[in-house]
Amino acid sequence: MADQDWPEEGDLVVCTVENIKDFVAFVSLDEYNGRQGLIPISEIATGWIKYIRDHIREGQKIVCKVLNVDRSRGHIDLSLKDVNEHQRREKIREWKNESKAKKWIGFVAKEAGEPAEAIEDAILKKYGVFYPVFEDLVVDGEAVLKKLGLSKKASEALSHIASENVKVPRVEVMGSLTLTSTQPDGVSVIRKALKSAEIKLTGVDIELLYLGAPNYRIKVTAPDYKKAGKALEKAAGAAIAVVEKAGGEGKLTKKPKSGKA
Repeated sequence: MADQDWPEEGDLVVCTVENIKDFVAFVSLDEYNGRQGLIPISEIATGWIKYIRDHIREGQKIVCKVLNVDRSRGHIDLSLKDVNEHQRREKIREWKNESKAKKWIGFVAKEAGEPAEAIEDAILKKYGVFYPVFEDLVVDGEAVLKKLGLSKKASEALSHIASENVKVPRVEVMGSLTLTSTQPDGVSVIRKALKSAEIKLTGVDIELLYLGAPNYRIKVTAPDYKKAGKALEKAAGAAIAVVEKAGGEGKLTKKPKSGKA
């Protein structure tokens, strides 16, 4: 998340604990230019709290939920107990990624010889945040750069920084494809069917392996299982459609998930 003026009620925010009193903790909101917030003792942890310092300490990074924002008085009320461990981990991960991405934009600006603010504004206008643009650049750089509309120098620098720093997770799924044709030109039909399975999808690699007629294997590598599964179905469907149109038969048998590539 880019620095903003004020959080909204219900937001999760990363905070640094600044000062602890007997019944309240004062924190600064890292993503909101250091704005101050407070956590009453009743929102520190569930149950009865004897010593507040048993649960929180100065200098600690924590994730809180925004309970109330009073802009006129400059007050932000927060809760620590309303954030579960999964939410905390995800928010910290997001915050760290955004912090890294903002630093990378500084490198891009220096390499391109352009103001960092102009590059930030272009990214925020299309994405609202920084880090996802670097992931998308690795998967489909040309489309992302076209959408951002940056100068040639800034585009080249952005692509370079993305490729140097971001490794997009990849997973593999496989399926067994059976294709049969009894037509005189059956070999040509099968060849055409396999060719049709080599579909082009952004961020997806499809590999066809010959196992011995009439069996073939399709291996799909993609950023996540959902995308990989859809690509497998689409590729196999394209091949099966060709053989069925020619009076043959086709069948896809999915294999268990193969894990990360």
